[in-house]
Amino acid sequence: MMHLLIALLLSALAFPAWAEDCPEEARSQVGTLAEQLKLWDDSYHRLGQSPVSDELYDQARQRLARWQACFAQTQSTADNPLAGARGTQPHPVAHTGLEKLVDEGAVGEWLKTRQDVWIQPKVDGVAVTLVYRKGRLSQLISRGDGLLGQDWTAAARKIQGIVQQLPEPIDLVLQGELYWRLDDHVQSEHGGLSARSKVAGLMNRRQLSDAEASRIGLFVWAWPDGPTDFSTRLATLARWGFTDSRRYSHPVQNLTEAAHWRRYWYNHPLPFASDGVVLHQARHAPAKRWQVSAPYWAVAWKYPITRALALVRKVQFKIGRTGRITPILELESVRLDDRQIRRVSVGSLKHWHALDIRPGDQVSISLAGQVIPRLEQVILRNETRVAVQVPDARNFHALSCWQLDPGCEEQLLARLTWLSSNQGLALPYMGRETWNALIQAGLIAGILDWLTLDAAELANIDGFGDRRRARVLDSLQSARQRPFAQWLKALGVPPSARNDLEGGWQALAAKDTQAWLATDGIGPGRAAQLSAFFRDPQVQALAETLRVAGIDGF
Repeated sequence: MMHLLIALLLSALAFPAWAEDCPEEARSQVGTLAEQLKLWDDSYHRLGQSPVSDELYDQARQRLARWQACFAQTQSTADNPLAGARGTQPHPVAHTGLEKLVDEGAVGEWLKTRQDVWIQPKVDGVAVTLVYRKGRLSQLISRGDGLLGQDWTAAARKIQGIVQQLPEPIDLVLQGELYWRLDDHVQSEHGGLSARSKVAGLMNRRQLSDAEASRIGLFVWAWPDGPTDFSTRLATLARWGFTDSRRYSHPVQNLTEAAHWRRYWYNHPLPFASDGVVLHQARHAPAKRWQVSAPYWAVAWKYPITRALALVRKVQFKIGRTGRITPILELESVRLDDRQIRRVSVGSLKHWHALDIRPGDQVSISLAGQVIPRLEQVILRNETRVAVQVPDARNFHALSCWQLDPGCEEQLLARLTWLSSNQGLALPYMGRETWNALIQAGLIAGILDWLTLDAAELANIDGFGDRRRARVLDSLQSARQRPFAQWLKALGVPPSARNDLEGGWQALAAKDTQAWLATDGIGPGRAAQLSAFFRDPQVQALAETLRVAGIDGF
């Protein structure tokens, strides 16, 4: 359903798990965020367009309320997302909003104090009021600001999904959701597909073709003066032609049943997009007492978010074994699918330069394959472009940082981690943390310095007890028995068509590019890489060290 329904009570909501203490960035950005939200609101109400998804919009609104609270700022009328939606046509009954319950615990507590509760999908569409006079549709009014909306009656006359003539000559006021018809839509797989924006855009345009009108449906979710008994209410609506309401309404007695329908509608086909469920208590206040605020008789429980709005705290650059530079964003913690996400990769240095992400920017994060955090896009830029120290890509490559030279810490550590991994020498107990401890202790300044380590040197390292020292020494000593081919891989020899290169070090180092090209399965690019590796002075010095140490093949 529309993101607009949540607006008036956001400051009272419990903030989600990703909300931390007030970040310093907030002080300078609270105004920028407020202005951005105003632009998004204007785009939606005036043009029928949503520049961002509802879930990102909602998070941005929540963040604004939190930041304003951080600095004791009060929300102004300019912060009201409905301010630009005000129309000229009064609603006979005010449109209430919906409080969003943040988790299962909140839903369970709400249900404990309610009786005769029904659940419906939270249809992702455009809220309207329908007014019938003597059984005939007299007016269709957009939600607007909840009190005054736009007159959409002319367009409504063309929409077959709206009952134009009731079977009874009665006066009636209904509230519901215009939605874009979708075939077998599974929300968990396809998301919202901008269905709500499509309807809003068409209705704001006020000119509907027959084809467009045929794709718009109506879900009635409120009959302010209707029967108290919910079953009677649904049966009557269905008899009049509003069949969706009964088809997608079920009584629930507890959290288990509510969670079942939420999960079911999230993962099973529906004819419309939805972004959660709505819980309705059958008994509600008289229509004349309805206000533009969240009522006590209905709440929303949204589906799990698939995108999170994350604030960038730092930009770091990870340098891998081969010299590849990967920008990493450190984030204010966000929760996705029960996971706390604090870091996300930008992918490549080129991609980072193109996006130009700096601390204070806000980005959209999702999970690739429901596992790996993925950067989607920049949502809002910090007006202050914070300077970032970017490594010079020219200084890092497949043959750099064999020693602990300035700026080489990351790449050397990556080389050591690869050397002891299963792709290299397969050394037990020698992971990244252990290598880093040896570097920090000043025992390693080059990739082969560990060959001469002894127990006395390890004894000076904090956290290295007798058992750990013994394990590390045994592991390092075992490297001497590894075969030549395994050592080549550990040093990072470029991969060839064969798993094992034929010949010892001297034979391989004697080959030039042309000789490598003559080897079956090796093309020009790989031949140049192999020649460069074996002829590199630093690599040759490493080979000599290994020869002196008695390693087979060198």
